[in-house]
Amino acid sequence: MILDVLFALGLLVSPASQLRLAGSPVGPGEVCLLIWIVLTLGREATRLGPSLTPALSRLLIFWSLFALAQSLGTLTAYVIADEHDPRWFLHDVFAYTLLAVVSCLSVLDPHAAPRLHRVAWLLSALGTPFLALQLANAWGLINIASVDPWWWDQFRGWSANPHQLAVLCTVLGIVSLHLAETATRLGTRIAAVACAIVPICAAKLTKSDSFSLILVTAGPIFMAFKFRIWLVSRTPRITFRSAFAWIVVLALPVAVVSAAPLAYSIAIEVEDFAKAMARENPVQTEEKAELRFELWGQAARRGFESGMLGLGPGPHLEIPPSIVAQRQIDAAHPKYVEHPQLTLVPNFEAHNTLLDLFTQGGLLVVLSFIWIVATAFSVAYQAGRAGLPTLLCALCIYAVATLIIRHPIFWFAIALCLVARREPIARLRSGTEGNVVGGIVGLLPSPRKVLVPSQPRAAHGASKADVRSCELGGWTALNLRHGGADAVDG
Repeated sequence: MILDVLFALGLLVSPASQLRLAGSPVGPGEVCLLIWIVLTLGREATRLGPSLTPALSRLLIFWSLFALAQSLGTLTAYVIADEHDPRWFLHDVFAYTLLAVVSCLSVLDPHAAPRLHRVAWLLSALGTPFLALQLANAWGLINIASVDPWWWDQFRGWSANPHQLAVLCTVLGIVSLHLAETATRLGTRIAAVACAIVPICAAKLTKSDSFSLILVTAGPIFMAFKFRIWLVSRTPRITFRSAFAWIVVLALPVAVVSAAPLAYSIAIEVEDFAKAMARENPVQTEEKAELRFELWGQAARRGFESGMLGLGPGPHLEIPPSIVAQRQIDAAHPKYVEHPQLTLVPNFEAHNTLLDLFTQGGLLVVLSFIWIVATAFSVAYQAGRAGLPTLLCALCIYAVATLIIRHPIFWFAIALCLVARREPIARLRSGTEGNVVGGIVGLLPSPRKVLVPSQPRAAHGASKADVRSCELGGWTALNLRHGGADAVDG
């Protein structure tokens, strides 16, 4: 349990880069993760050796391909005499190494599924007071030296920028939704839903465009997955949920035809809603889009110039002139922010996961990243849970506007999806009360005994269920540190 608490605290606090000592790449979150790594390795050293589970095998394959691609990129940069900043090169080397260790250790043992489920509960339970403290700091109820919780008019809490906090809040909110989905008791389900309230409110204050999009799409995505689960339910008798799902599916064409005359009015309402959700005027949005496309084009050119082998870890783009000019115009800047300075070597990023990986490790690392995300999605989808695929969809939205791979919480989400499994479905039988109780007990995870209708005593006194079957701060939480203060909105 102590290891789980350390792991949860490390994931929560690692984005809070403002809590680090001045000039130090390590903060409280990184310390918790490092202690967790040491203790976990010590525990595994006393065993005969970790078993090679499917989740661990997949992560080992990914990180092996990742290391190979980054090594080839580094050699390519050396051959073509491409210059890079050694400081940020070492930054990414340490970050990726420690992220690989954390992600692999999180799925090391065969009972990783119930353990990560406990960590998910700890994240949700501890995340609410953790974010509440940051909100209290933003509203002036408490004061912390060397911390500025605002990024102009955007809430960033104790993170370096609002988008780091928005990613954390998004994961906490959807993980709480997943816990509510898997809960078997009403009280537990209500508690899980309650844990999502503060993260959603905090994320809304960050004014992240990506979160606004997720806030609109997460509900329909979750319900789409949920309806799919109800439609293909394997229970021998049709349930109310399955019947309701089929009614909605059959009624959908009629509803679409009925709404056709109102299509224009609906389009106007959607447009007005989109304008209300946007925090900027159309001119600012257009400028930001032009800046983003400029960075993406530069990243694609750098990747192709390397022969699609990449240029190794670190940033490889030049700072756009518009950002340099804007810095000279702005009289005030948020405190405690490390801007990438205009130097003779590239030190800026594309703020797009696939393009940043393309400039670092070429096509190989891009394909390996797509593979691990697709594999995690497939496992979570086949497990019959709607919350986990929704979580991955939300993180993919963030991946368009930031380098999501350096967030420790991202790898927790990947690990949680890789160990997901379908719960056994009870074979409900009609007849005596004993049959009904047996079916209910059959819903419990991994029962040790099978309940037989002819043994009512076993049905009413069933044995216990096998409950055992049941990012990286300092270096990684500087997610936008190559374009940090000037990063376009994620």
